[in-house]
Amino acid sequence: MSRRPVNRRTVNPRHWTIRVRLTLLYGGLVVLTGATLLVVIYLLLDRIIDRQSIDVRSLYSPASGQTSEEFETAVKPQVAAATEQLRGDFRERTLNPLLSDGGLALAALAGGGLVIGWVVSGRVLRPIKQITSTARRVADRSLHERIGLTGPKDELRELADTFDDMLSRLDSAFDGQRRFVANASHELKTPLVINRTLIEVAMGRPDSPAEVARLGETLLEVNARHERMIDGLLTLARSQHAVVDPVPFDLADVVKRAADTVGPEAERADVALTVRAGAAPVKGDPVLLERAAQNLLQNAVRYNTAGGWVRTAVTRDNGRVTLTVENTGPDIADYEIPGLFEPFRRLTDRVGSAHGTGLGLSIVRSVARMHGGDATAVPGAGGGLVVVFTLPAHEGTG
Repeated sequence: MSRRPVNRRTVNPRHWTIRVRLTLLYGGLVVLTGATLLVVIYLLLDRIIDRQSIDVRSLYSPASGQTSEEFETAVKPQVAAATEQLRGDFRERTLNPLLSDGGLALAALAGGGLVIGWVVSGRVLRPIKQITSTARRVADRSLHERIGLTGPKDELRELADTFDDMLSRLDSAFDGQRRFVANASHELKTPLVINRTLIEVAMGRPDSPAEVARLGETLLEVNARHERMIDGLLTLARSQHAVVDPVPFDLADVVKRAADTVGPEAERADVALTVRAGAAPVKGDPVLLERAAQNLLQNAVRYNTAGGWVRTAVTRDNGRVTLTVENTGPDIADYEIPGLFEPFRRLTDRVGSAHGTGLGLSIVRSVARMHGGDATAVPGAGGGLVVVFTLPAHEGTG
């Protein structure tokens, strides 16, 4: 007969918060100090009682006619024994209440120490909570936040000031990076527009040979791809900022507009595009979110197979709005999916990968996180990819 294991829930000290640990430390120190003081008082009082001398003559007066020798030999031993018994009784009546009452006082002191420790540790850790809340806001791409801790210049103030300095340097570095990307993309876009115009003029000449026309078409295709890449860089740089002026709108309308834009491309690729969208109120930048939805649909159409399909669904549940885009296509390994969300990373063995820029899904994830959401992907059951784009629902509408 096998014995069933018994699940015993144990308290793991590693899971205790710092406030609990400090409270127990304060309470333990109070109990240790009180117990030490009680023991010292007990030993000192016991020693004092032992060292007290009792004058036997003050307790017993010799009878009339009784000599000192008679008193010393006959009466004094009996009186001395009674004195020692009296001393022991006095010790017991003094020290025993000291231990019992002192134990009760020590228990009350321990309870008060725990309460005081809880309050004091909360006040001590209040700056830590302020630093933690600021760090969480910074994690949401809000590098302009600062702790600004006030109070005495102690270790916590030094930690907060160091954290603020680090945020300032990070904010400056990210701003410089975004400005560089935006300026570089703008400077690169101008010559591409000029190149496209010159190529179109050369191709439009009536006496241009067929070789020039074919070369011009190839150059225009390469030029268009470079323009798309630069537009993607501009969008990616813009999506690194926080939403300055968010507005409420329905994500379902944005997805439908993106589907209308991608619809002709899906027809040419012989891919069935369907959209199922319910009310999905969100708050943010509608232009960037439409670009993210368009990127998802374009990727699902381009990286597909003839006769395949793309299914898009917009739902709302538990305070979250979810855009799910699923398509058919070749099988994708799990380890290859994280690289799809990195800039300039794409699978070269996927159909249509030569027409992409490698920025589509990186823009999608950046826009999602900019709005407090995220974008993830998993391989489809029969091939292809399932991308899940989630955002916080705007509770003010819908």
